[in-house]
Amino acid sequence: MAEVLSQSQIDALLNSMRSGGDEGKAEEKQPEKKYRKYDFTTPRKFTKDRIKMLNGIFENYTRVISSRLNAQLRTSCEITVESIEEQKFYEFNNALTEGDVLAMVNVTVQPREAGSEDILTEDPVMVYISTATALGMMDRLMGSENESERDIPMGYAYTDLELQLYEYMMKDIIPLMGTSWENYVPVSFEYERTQVNPTLVQLLNLDETVVLVDMKLTFSQSEGRMSIVLPGNVLMSIFGEVNRESMGRKVASEDNSSEIFDTLRDSTLEIIAELGDTQLTLSDIYHLNIGDVVDLGRSKDSPVFLEIGGYQWFTGRMGTHKKNMAIKIDEVCYSAEQRSE
Repeated sequence: MAEVLSQSQIDALLNSMRSGGDEGKAEEKQPEKKYRKYDFTTPRKFTKDRIKMLNGIFENYTRVISSRLNAQLRTSCEITVESIEEQKFYEFNNALTEGDVLAMVNVTVQPREAGSEDILTEDPVMVYISTATALGMMDRLMGSENESERDIPMGYAYTDLELQLYEYMMKDIIPLMGTSWENYVPVSFEYERTQVNPTLVQLLNLDETVVLVDMKLTFSQSEGRMSIVLPGNVLMSIFGEVNRESMGRKVASEDNSSEIFDTLRDSTLEIIAELGDTQLTLSDIYHLNIGDVVDLGRSKDSPVFLEIGGYQWFTGRMGTHKKNMAIKIDEVCYSAEQRSE
């Protein structure tokens, strides 16, 4: 028996035919926009501007140590900043293994203000180079020409000789970090010691806020990783001094403005008033006498040009003031085109 459609089904079928059947198609779901989660219980210590500032500083540092390593290792080494992010120290510490080695660095902030003492930060900065990369660099340092990455077993322990070479390399590249801060505040970085097996030592409070600078080392046949851990307390000390430097420069510029204007007011400035110009032969100049008249081709009422530093800045008219020759300024030449005429 044929199925009989109800009136509502007939109306729906007719409406679908009029609209071309679009209503019967399932609407495509729009992909849900993802937002980065923010933990309000542990707010960020450093703003985006500070992170951007650190990115510029360490971009400069990578260029400096790239040149140094190219010369020492006699190979092509390119170093780039992969990321700079704020995190808890345990996130970095949990990624370390027993065989890893860290270079501990002392940081000293040197205020520019006279009479101020240097600030030695309590928490050390830590520098990490992946084991395979560090051993490859040591091989090149000792004269090897093999640039391929070695297979390093898990938990590999550095030998005493390798630790000495590691210390030698760190003492060479760590102090160069201070040159990247020179535009903001004098900061010196000094190698302190090599920390073997850092997983067994509490270097920082696990919940301490740090800024992790991840860098990528690219050689001709291998790649590696270098990380710098900047404790939050160290950065707060440095940024505090940077703020004082900025405020000091601002106050100094405001205080010196009156002195600058006083000096300018007392300075002399040569102003040349020119009514016109003409050309004379040396014979005519030789025969000039008192009372002779030189025709400039302009009337006495013509505008006079006032030149400063070889440029026309004003136009005026000749006259007298208290029985002295004077120029009354009529117009200021604001545009460069007017001044160069």
